[in-house]
Amino acid sequence: MASTGKARDEGAGRPSPLDPLAALRAPHDPPWDVYLTGTVFLDIVFTGLDSAPVRGTESWARGMGSSPGGVANMATALARLGLRTSLAAAFGSDHYGEYCWDTLEQGEGIDLSPSRTVPGWHSPVTVSMAYEGERTMVSHGHEPPPEEPAPDCPPRARAAVASLTPGRGAPWIAQAARKGARIFGDVGWDDSGAWDLAGLPDLRHCEAFLPNADEAMRYTGTDCPRAAAHALTEHVPVAVVTLGAQGAYAVDRRTGETASVPAIEVEALDPTGAGDVFVAGFVTGSLAGWPLADRLAFAGLTAALSVQEFGGSLSAPGWAEIGAWWRRVQSVEGQDPSALRRYAFLAGLVSEELVRPWPLRRAVPTIGFRRSA
Repeated sequence: MASTGKARDEGAGRPSPLDPLAALRAPHDPPWDVYLTGTVFLDIVFTGLDSAPVRGTESWARGMGSSPGGVANMATALARLGLRTSLAAAFGSDHYGEYCWDTLEQGEGIDLSPSRTVPGWHSPVTVSMAYEGERTMVSHGHEPPPEEPAPDCPPRARAAVASLTPGRGAPWIAQAARKGARIFGDVGWDDSGAWDLAGLPDLRHCEAFLPNADEAMRYTGTDCPRAAAHALTEHVPVAVVTLGAQGAYAVDRRTGETASVPAIEVEALDPTGAGDVFVAGFVTGSLAGWPLADRLAFAGLTAALSVQEFGGSLSAPGWAEIGAWWRRVQSVEGQDPSALRRYAFLAGLVSEELVRPWPLRRAVPTIGFRRSA
């Protein structure tokens, strides 16, 4: 298992998170573990709603949080798991953009050197309302100028996370793959209704593809998520199908491994960004060389921990939260021994000495308060 030693981030003046790749690092490695690009939103999340808002009425939420969203969800989750993360994104020149930039660069240690602030462009905003374990979102924003940012020359990285777009390729994905990056792809809903894998041209560059069960079955024309996962391995080496409350199922064509892990039951406050955290956990385990079942269990655990906090990006757990969960579940009387064995790999990663490296930022009700002197 990887070392649990903590390096010092001198630039930020704080300890860095546990490094899950410490035992694998070599002098000529790429400078970054993961590269990704996309749109950063400001997320405003309302929770504690008893039901969906009703037309013509006013609803009051018992909780509210603001945090960077969009691609920031994935970037923050990766960074909090100790991966050296580089993000290319356009940021608005408004206060929202400044807040998101500061939160990601100074608060999370994410490399934003490929990113740009676009003068006169306002930050995209999403309002998310969470209730009954689900969410409803309303977003507003405009496309940034096409040259902002410029991800055509992605930096060398061990891996890249790509959101595949039906009917359209992204040149940077092929470029990153040619530089040796392992590509992990997810996908959104196909509004065209085609559900044609040939319409995902960048899938051929991916090492792993991580759709949800509905997407996987539509793309493969199957009526069973497990059958869909096996069918997807005809197109990509590793297929991971998320099953919601039933957990996740994965197949690795190269090794012949299959894995099925049930979901962890938690009281969900806000599911925003849980899918991104799941992908980040799976990427972390993959880069660390863990067995498929451990990667899947770790991804599900990190996602489960994230839904207990406000917001997408700032709800992502760090190693202190993961360690605290592992210690807590071992002390529960009557715990299923087989369930404990499923997560026994955590014993080689976290320890009693592992403490919170720094207070994790959480989503706040508002932004822009002046700091008191």
